[in-house]
Amino acid sequence: MKYAISLFSLLFIISCTTPTEKLTTSAIVPNVTTASTGHDEISLAKEWITVTPDVSDRLLETLAQQVDDLDIEISKNNEGSGNLFLNLDESLDAESYRLQVSDKRIEITGGSESGVFYAWQSLRQLLYNHLWSGEDWVSVEITDQSKYAYRGYMLDISRHFFGVETIKSVIDQISLYKINHLHLHLSDDQGWRIEIKSWPELTSIGGSTEVGGGEGGFLTQEDYKEIQRYAQNHFITVVPEIDMPGHTNSALASYAELNCDDKATELYTGIEVGFSTLCAEKEVTYTFLSDVFTELAQLTEGPYIHIGGDESHVTSDEDYIKLVDYALEKVISSGKTPIGWDEIANANLDDRGISQYWASSENTSLAGSKKASVIISPAAHAYLDMQYDSLTPLGLHWAGYLPVKKSFDWSPETLVEDLDPEQIIGIEAPLWSETLESLEDIEYMTFPRLPGLAEIAWSTKEKRTWETYKAVLERHLQWLEKKGINTYKALDE
Repeated sequence: MKYAISLFSLLFIISCTTPTEKLTTSAIVPNVTTASTGHDEISLAKEWITVTPDVSDRLLETLAQQVDDLDIEISKNNEGSGNLFLNLDESLDAESYRLQVSDKRIEITGGSESGVFYAWQSLRQLLYNHLWSGEDWVSVEITDQSKYAYRGYMLDISRHFFGVETIKSVIDQISLYKINHLHLHLSDDQGWRIEIKSWPELTSIGGSTEVGGGEGGFLTQEDYKEIQRYAQNHFITVVPEIDMPGHTNSALASYAELNCDDKATELYTGIEVGFSTLCAEKEVTYTFLSDVFTELAQLTEGPYIHIGGDESHVTSDEDYIKLVDYALEKVISSGKTPIGWDEIANANLDDRGISQYWASSENTSLAGSKKASVIISPAAHAYLDMQYDSLTPLGLHWAGYLPVKKSFDWSPETLVEDLDPEQIIGIEAPLWSETLESLEDIEYMTFPRLPGLAEIAWSTKEKRTWETYKAVLERHLQWLEKKGINTYKALDE
C-alpha cells in the first residue's frame, strides 16, 4: 500500500546533504520531556517503511499527508523489512511516546495512536531542522508526554465566516504544535454559522451577513461532519460553541418570537458587544435552546458543547441564571460536558461543567469552589486577536497589546488565587475575527504566538525560558515561511 509522500526522497536527501552543525532536539516546540542525542552523523538507506498491523491506515494516511512539503513517499510493508516502525504500547499514557532515530531505523512507540501522531510532529520538526536549517541528522532518543490534556485553539467564524477549506488549513497548521482541541465559535450577534434543521431561518437569515456587511455564510451539517472527520484524523477534538444568552442577535433577527416584544431585531454588522439577550420569560426560548443543543449534540463526535455565557450585559442576574442553568442541564442531558466562559460560575455550575477563564479571576475562583474544571484563556496573554503593538494592522487592543514574549511568559497555575492547580485541565488560545477576513489574516495573528502557548500547554514551567525559546522560535519562523504561512516576524521584547 502506497501513500502520497516519499520516504525514499527524504532518505536520499539525508544521505547526500552536507550539514553545517549537529541536529539538536531543542528545535522541537513544544519542548520534549527527555532527550539524548548521539555525536555521529547517520544516514538512512532507501528502504520501504514497515508498519505494524495495529496502526491504522487512517493514521498512516495522515502522516503521509503531513510530510508532503518534504517530498516523502510512505509505503507499507508488514513483512519485517523497512526503516520506519510504528508501535503501540498500552503501558504508556495515551498521548505519551518514545521516538528513536538510529542508523537505518526510525522507531516510534505511542501509548495510543495519538501518541504516535505527536511523535510524528516531533519527527517532522527534526526533519525541517535538518533539511531547512542545515543541521546534521544524528541518532536521537526522545520520551515525551503532555502536561495538560486540553490544548486548545479557538476560531471565531461568526464575526467573519470561514468555510471548510480554511478550517482544514487551520487544523493542518495547529496540529504541528500538538494542539488537540479546536473550539469553533459558531454563533454571535453578527452571524449564525451552523445549520439547525429544526430552526432553518437561523442560517437563511441569521447567517446571511457578517461584520462589515459581507455575505456571511454557514456550515451545513455535512460540512460540520467533514470538519470533524478531518480534525479526528489529526487527533483534534472539535468543540462547538453556541453563545447565549447574550451574543444572540443573529437568532433574534431570525425569529421574532425569541424576543420579549415579538419583534425581530435588525441584522447586525458592527463589533459592539453586550446589547442582545434571549427572553427568559417565554417558553419558546427554552424550546429553542433544547432543540439547538440537542441537535448539535447529536452532530458532535467530541464530548464537549460550549454554551458561551459571556458579556450578557442586558440580561438581569435572575434571567441569566435561569437561562444558563437550563443550557447547562440540557447539554448534560444530551450526553455532553458543558463549557462556558467564566461568567457561568454565577449560575449553578458544578463538577459536571467546565469554566473557561478569560477575564475574571473572581469568577474563576468561584468556579473552583464549586468543583468545576477550568480552562485557562486569559485575554491579556492568550487572545490571539490582540494586536502585537500599536502598528499592527489587524486585531484589537481592549485587553492591551500582546507581543510575542508576553504571550509566552506566563504560567496558568499562578493567575487565579485560590484555584487548585489540579482543577486546570488545560489552556486555550482564542482568535476572535472582528478584523479578520482571510486565512492569511488568521495566520498572521496566530503565528508566532501559538507555538509559545502550545509550549505552555505541553511542557512544565521549569523547561521554559524566553531567551532559549526565542532562538528556537526564530528558526520556526523560517520554517513557517517556507511552508507558505503568513506570520508576524518581529520578536523584539
